[in-house]
Amino acid sequence: MKTRPWLFGLSILFWLAASASHPAHAQTSWPEIVLTTPISGFSQPVHVTHAGDGSGSIFVVELAGRISVVKNGLRQSTPFLDIGASRVSDGMLSIAFPPGYGKKGKKSFYVNYVDAERNVVIARYQVSSNPDIANAASGQIVLKVASPWPAADNIAGHAGGELAFGPDGLLYVGIGDGGYGGLPEGDPFNFGQDPQSLRGKILRLDVESKKPYRIPPSNPFVGVPGWRAEIWALGVRNPFRSAFDRLTGDYYIGDVGENRYEEVNFQRSGSRGGENYGWKIMEGAACYVPATNCSQSGLTPPVLVYGHDPLPPITWCSGSITGGRVYRGRQSALQGVYFYGDYCSGKISGLRRDSAGTWESALLHDPATANPAMSALGLVSFGEDQAGNLYVTDMIQGLVYSVVIPQ
Repeated sequence: MKTRPWLFGLSILFWLAASASHPAHAQTSWPEIVLTTPISGFSQPVHVTHAGDGSGSIFVVELAGRISVVKNGLRQSTPFLDIGASRVSDGMLSIAFPPGYGKKGKKSFYVNYVDAERNVVIARYQVSSNPDIANAASGQIVLKVASPWPAADNIAGHAGGELAFGPDGLLYVGIGDGGYGGLPEGDPFNFGQDPQSLRGKILRLDVESKKPYRIPPSNPFVGVPGWRAEIWALGVRNPFRSAFDRLTGDYYIGDVGENRYEEVNFQRSGSRGGENYGWKIMEGAACYVPATNCSQSGLTPPVLVYGHDPLPPITWCSGSITGGRVYRGRQSALQGVYFYGDYCSGKISGLRRDSAGTWESALLHDPATANPAMSALGLVSFGEDQAGNLYVTDMIQGLVYSVVIPQ
């Protein structure tokens, strides 16, 4: 079976999964959730989002390089975009639509994929005169981040994955460190802390006012000698899924850990950037390199860490976080809850701050007891539609579920 190097950050493809522990606080006020009304017919769905154009449609990205439109709960037979044969080799990871898409002739959207040379590619495409079908010939490369590995090794390494437009209208891009699970040294090139590398970083680009892109002058390292000006934040390992809270503008980054810890990093709305989230000095809240007495000066700690056992010889996936979304739909009991999950176990949890500002988390969906159950090695993305309804993808079963409160 052909391996998918981008999935090394989620541990290593389809080996046996072990349950991951989650922080839980006994709370009567945490909402009960169920997965319902699955949309079927997908092949390895890995991302779901909306265009913000008032159409009510959602867009589902499939790993092989196809994007499908879902209208009124039904997957449309004609793909929105299919570039799997021509561009995508090791996985399409996400799609993002800029603010104002579909208005006043604004037709551009953006995709993130790994190409045949194992480069991480951000590309711009145009929708056709039919809003449900893109122009597959319109692709323009915005940014290409090369694999650090020799071509003969056939390795892409941690690619990151999420494209997200912030409240400022700029594109935020999470790029992985280029390593892959199982390496004893973690980030082998120390890209997470390298100011001259775009890997192990969150980038911030103005992709709408200039082609291929413009560096926003307010980026924190503009004009700083030795730093790439595209960098918005640093010290991440594999920021596979990240998202903005549509109400507050806060930014949540789910960062896949190395051996023992998974984490959620948080950037408050209005941040000027420059946060260092610690990798590979830290893994979660623990020292990584060096293993003890590491300096945490200048680092921004995660707001959530959960641990799991180190990977035993026969198990390749004991814990791998899938970052999610803050719920802002119509179900009041779910308001303000940040949903995240674990790829290895299929568990879904919630994160929020209490009245005193303390972060608290609880397990909300356990595949061991839930029906329907999220597949282990299948939970790779959360998403939302324009109304704020929450979705979760099951890559194994080829389904997109709605997350709701049971009736």
